[in-house]
Amino acid sequence: MKKIFTLLISSAIAISALGQSTDEKMDTFIKQLMNKMTLEEKIGQLNLQGGWYDPNGKVDPQYAEKVKTGQIGGSFNIPNPEKNAKLIQDLAKQTRLKIPVLIGGDVVQGYKTIFPIPLAETMSWDLKGMEKSTAITANEASSQGISWTFAPMIDISRDPRWGRVSEGVGEDPYLGSLVAAARVKGFQGNDYLKSQNMMACMKHFAMYGAPEAGKDYTGLDMSKRLMYEVYLKPYKAAVEAGVGSIMSSFNDVQGVPASGNKWLLTDLLRNDWGFKGLLISDYTSIAEMKHHGVVATDADAAALSMNAGMDMDMISEYFLKNLKKLVQSGKVSEADINRATYNVLAAKYKLGLFENPYRYINEKRAAKDIMSPAHLQHALEMAQRSIVLLKNSNQTLPLKSQGTIALIGPFARTENVQNIGATNAARPLNIYEALTEQLKGKATILYAKGANISENDLLMSRIYQKKDARSAEELKNEAINTAKQADVIIAVMGEFAGMTGEAASMSDIQMQENQRDLLKELRKLNKPIVLVLKSGRPMVIDWENDNLDAILATWYLGTKEADAIVNVLLGKFNPSGKTTITFPRSIGQIPIYYAHANSSRPEIEGDKYTSKYLDISSEPLYPFGYGLSYTSFEYSPVTLSANTLTNSGKITASVTVKNTGNYDGDEVVQLYIQDVVGSIKRPVKELKGFEKISLKAGASQIVNFMITEDMLRFYNNQLELKSEPGLFKVYIGTNSSVKEAAEFELK
Repeated sequence: MKKIFTLLISSAIAISALGQSTDEKMDTFIKQLMNKMTLEEKIGQLNLQGGWYDPNGKVDPQYAEKVKTGQIGGSFNIPNPEKNAKLIQDLAKQTRLKIPVLIGGDVVQGYKTIFPIPLAETMSWDLKGMEKSTAITANEASSQGISWTFAPMIDISRDPRWGRVSEGVGEDPYLGSLVAAARVKGFQGNDYLKSQNMMACMKHFAMYGAPEAGKDYTGLDMSKRLMYEVYLKPYKAAVEAGVGSIMSSFNDVQGVPASGNKWLLTDLLRNDWGFKGLLISDYTSIAEMKHHGVVATDADAAALSMNAGMDMDMISEYFLKNLKKLVQSGKVSEADINRATYNVLAAKYKLGLFENPYRYINEKRAAKDIMSPAHLQHALEMAQRSIVLLKNSNQTLPLKSQGTIALIGPFARTENVQNIGATNAARPLNIYEALTEQLKGKATILYAKGANISENDLLMSRIYQKKDARSAEELKNEAINTAKQADVIIAVMGEFAGMTGEAASMSDIQMQENQRDLLKELRKLNKPIVLVLKSGRPMVIDWENDNLDAILATWYLGTKEADAIVNVLLGKFNPSGKTTITFPRSIGQIPIYYAHANSSRPEIEGDKYTSKYLDISSEPLYPFGYGLSYTSFEYSPVTLSANTLTNSGKITASVTVKNTGNYDGDEVVQLYIQDVVGSIKRPVKELKGFEKISLKAGASQIVNFMITEDMLRFYNNQLELKSEPGLFKVYIGTNSSVKEAAEFELK
């Protein structure tokens, strides 16, 4: 009888939806379903749980019971999703209304095919490539039961001490906005119902990348104008790109935690920006509002968050345990429960889960697509494009495929690959293996570890790493003796992958003292030294820059990391990456970024009472947009098609770029504009465009950028987005430190 009843409901809904648009059909379906739901069933949909599993990945009975009784609306990061996703949906079918479970996960950097960490991929300045990486990630994950990813993370950050800078989009809002849109499109495609796509979840809303002192989970104090002008732009770009869901952040915004901030979640996101998707909390962030000191009880936290506009509570179960009583007491309206329930059900509807809860489980597609040759090839290409050549004195690189090479460092023979959210990813090659394979029969490869990750016991305990059984002196001596036999030294050093990411902030981002000491000893041998720098953030490497011959920033590059690094070392790929976050020359410069405002007393050498540090240069070690190549590029002066611009007009800015070296190469040509005089202080320059070009050795290309009035707008103190008449300077160059400019006037 129950089966017949369910069939009649489904038929009635289907018949009533005939002739309606897709949105109208969804609205009709959800409203009719909600009319049959009890208050308890609605609240159950708002509970997002990670699930409980035994060591073998079997679902815990308590968790299973909650699914069967309709107390879980979504689940994430389940082990063995190819098996347990089906099991969870089987359990959901035992509920009264058979509502499927939304299954998500931290599928951030890849699924089985792992791509460079998000920050590293931005160094490629390859938007199509980044979109393809996320499309491949969606393709693989969605074949094994996961239809929802907690990505992209698009937080702007200007403090490299913050560990999660590795997951973000760098320091610039223009580039960050383009990256946000590209990654949303890659995950979601143009149609959720194509089962190789998945729903994206933009995070962390908002301003999570600006914690005080770079320490994760701390607060921030920021003007609304700065929010609008810099930090909010990538989030808005993701909303405009159609992102299906959004995750709130751990931090407060103007004193109110994001997960309970009505101005942020409703006034701005829903009302001003028109976001209509699903809004979820971060992991226990609703519960953590008690730690913020803005609520006293679990119930107060649930009420504050629900009334602010939250839809799903991740992990804490404060909604599940408190909302019914809060509705009965009048502290939360049932209308708000209905709003949240509607958004959860709409996400499931858009993903086609009501039609087929198993649509994202496809063994044949998984066997065909996961880690396919095409996917691995793209992983290699993006890894290569993400490498930044920071220094190359006397053409030390590329290396000659001959002689004896000493490979030294704690990461030379280990898989130091940060896999954010990866599920059972295969072990990649390490650099020693890849170099030995590529130079077999051509060169001799020697290896010595040389140093532990660190001799700091507190640090080693917090990243769960153990020191080598040999003493630090023994490790160092072995490395020196090994290096004495070599023609060139490759030092693979920097940070262990666990030193960046969530809860991985660092007060000191210099090379670990023991690693730098080893480099100093190796320098005494007077042999060429190439530093292969491993990190998830810009590091302070002023000594290394002054004393080593070549430096490659290689980040954490995923499945094909080792092959990519070796290809660049040997000249099989000419590096073209450009920094998307500034490298400071000293920790004391942080926060440091290129788009700073003018000082009232600009620096003048010889005049003490101007803006500067007494002990170091004010300039960064490597500016935003910086990166070398094995070839060289020459820029002509900028020319403008006109020297005045009207609100409806346009100006073309042009430059000729010539490859003056001996290698074919790629160059990222960057457009910056300065608003010389404004009603409020304006940045010294802002990125407004770029184009990545490929030039054969000796070839030239004219690169044009169109400038229109809307590119000159900014948020004033009334939060109005407007341009102002006046003088503007146009810079086109190889990085943000470009000096020569052309000028025009906005009438």
